[in-house]
Amino acid sequence: MPARLADESPFLIRRHAPGDIGWIIHRHGALYAAEYGWDESFEGLVAEIAGGFLKRRDPDKERCWVAERGGEIVGSVFLVDTGQGIAKLRLLYVEPRARGLGLGRRLVEEALNFAREAGYRDVTLWTNDVLVADRRLYQAAGFALVSSERHHSFGKDLVGETWRKVL
Repeated sequence: MPARLADESPFLIRRHAPGDIGWIIHRHGALYAAEYGWDESFEGLVAEIAGGFLKRRDPDKERCWVAERGGEIVGSVFLVDTGQGIAKLRLLYVEPRARGLGLGRRLVEEALNFAREAGYRDVTLWTNDVLVADRRLYQAAGFALVSSERHHSFGKDLVGETWRKVL
């Protein structure tokens, strides 16, 4: 396992560039397999979401942010339009060596600030209850759990959750 990044090293949050989306798909697949035992169908879902973003995104309403530290990608998040003034936060991830430094919080803040500027009234997200740190982050950002449902996905029995934040 790589060493954790030193707290002194700042991180940069930027918009995605060519090659970033493929990396994000790869890291989601590898990390969720290693940390949660999820199978390749999760990586397939991430590829569908990210590919759809690249094909159809409206740059005035949708974005991907990439976090870098020391020239390496250490996290990302997407915000996509779902229609009727509602945006959806997607595919948040932070590399294990960059966790605990506030990077996830900063990525979510960046997306929420953009959502306000773009005129959205609500932001939703879907996650699973086993992603405890992510759920704490969403709750701290003002999201509220609106529904949960058991499902079998990614080779596991899970509880999916929908969260919502009114802007």
